[in-house]
Amino acid sequence: MTDFVIPAPPTPSIPVAGGGAFPVRRVYCIGRNYAAHAVEMGHDPDREPPFFFQKNPDNLYASDTFPYPAHTSDVHHEVELLVALKSGGTNIPVDKALDHVWGYGVALDMTRRDLQGEAKKLGRPWEIGKAFELSGPVGPVHPVAKIGHPDAGRVELKVNGDVRQEGDMNQMIWKVPEMISYLSEYFELQAGDVILSGTPSGVGAVQRGDTMEASIDGLGTLLVKVV
Repeated sequence: MTDFVIPAPPTPSIPVAGGGAFPVRRVYCIGRNYAAHAVEMGHDPDREPPFFFQKNPDNLYASDTFPYPAHTSDVHHEVELLVALKSGGTNIPVDKALDHVWGYGVALDMTRRDLQGEAKKLGRPWEIGKAFELSGPVGPVHPVAKIGHPDAGRVELKVNGDVRQEGDMNQMIWKVPEMISYLSEYFELQAGDVILSGTPSGVGAVQRGDTMEASIDGLGTLLVKVV
């Protein structure tokens, strides 16, 4: 047993539909994976090599509230498909990639857009805009054993009942097997890794008091109030 000099922090985890918890090791997020969102962010929607950034494992949490963060006046919602891995490796072939998936869920990649924009202009990393505390509200993970591997279905986000974001999983530029395979060329993926697979167009700001309603066909609805 390791003799830690301070108490070891708890293992970050997210709930599983039906009971239990999924331990989170790393969180990889793909950027601009829907063509319409790439356009609204000022980029070419053509299929280019994917790029990723990371959130921290403890950024993901299950709650019905999202605390409005400090040092920002422009916090945006991004509804995303969450992919939870049960195993990994390096140089995983595309046709074997789904063998490593344990389950899927609904997630929000909340973003301090003003701070992200400043970082982009200066050529700096995005963590200050993406990886702040409680920036990743999530719903429960649904096991593949019960739902299979969804590759189509409506992705939607409402704010106070009004539809802000809408798309379909089949509109992703890079599909889930391709994302896993590509990531495994640069990182050694392992059990507990989570991938957030990009967001449809319609991202926008929220304010304290707003209620976000994120849903993906077959994966339920995540209700979160901004406080």
